[in-house]
Amino acid sequence: MRDSLLAVAVHGGAGERPASPAPDLGGVRLAAEAAWAILAGGGSALDAVEAAVRLLEDDPAYNAGTGACLNVEGDAELDASIMDGATLACGAVAVVRDVKNPVTLARRVMDRSRHVLLAGPGASAFARHVGIPPYPGTLLVTDAQRARWEARRAGAPVAAEPKGTVGAVARDAQGHLAAATSTGGIAMKLPGRVGDSAVIGAGTYADDTLGAVSCTGEGERMIQLALARQAAELAARVGAREAARAAIRLLGERVNGRGGLILLGPSGDPSFALNTATMPRAYSSGGAILVAHGPEPAA
Repeated sequence: MRDSLLAVAVHGGAGERPASPAPDLGGVRLAAEAAWAILAGGGSALDAVEAAVRLLEDDPAYNAGTGACLNVEGDAELDASIMDGATLACGAVAVVRDVKNPVTLARRVMDRSRHVLLAGPGASAFARHVGIPPYPGTLLVTDAQRARWEARRAGAPVAAEPKGTVGAVARDAQGHLAAATSTGGIAMKLPGRVGDSAVIGAGTYADDTLGAVSCTGEGERMIQLALARQAAELAARVGAREAARAAIRLLGERVNGRGGLILLGPSGDPSFALNTATMPRAYSSGGAILVAHGPEPAA
């Protein structure tokens, strides 16, 4: 196995958090390290992105899984998706309230059903059918998010979320790509709202011939542009670096959207772009895990 074939990138959400002091990047680093260990051991890109996202779902600092932001009723409703670049198989779940790791449920939808997207009670029922136990929704809600919800409900000032949506992209030793994304959505959303993280082609996309993409930011704007699919198509034509930048330019110019994305091209070159203040991320295409949080300087 040649490590140059392997690549991984992980993000912890684009946002307007202050760029100074620099955010804690330990969570995305650990997630990238876990994904890299799977790849280096001969594991699949699918297993790598699922493992990375699961770790971040379990980290209450992020807006995914435990620690997700709350809707107007004070509940956590979770969205996630995953896609296999080799076969174009994909799975997604939305408006899930009783699953600890929605990315794993999305994987089960992909592997063990004939559907792509399950939502709400139907997704929960499917989780029980495939052996994923119910998880009390109250355990998804952290004290910090409850305090933010109370402040918003009272009309009090609330600092920006510390971190956001999470996602991962990977390339394995067979040259296959995969992508996954998970989120709690936007704070004070209406019950039942679904963002781009559950929509294949908008928040998540992977195709071995194009690229693998995970997006973060204003989900409605990503859906309008089918941004993940557009970025992957651009990567096949102009390369990963320029594709990421072009996609985020389009996000800002066409729909006045804010966000970021991580992208791997078919050869495994990791690239990023954002038009927000920060997007915590970790990545590697050679074994050493690198971390960053702010916009890349223009070439």
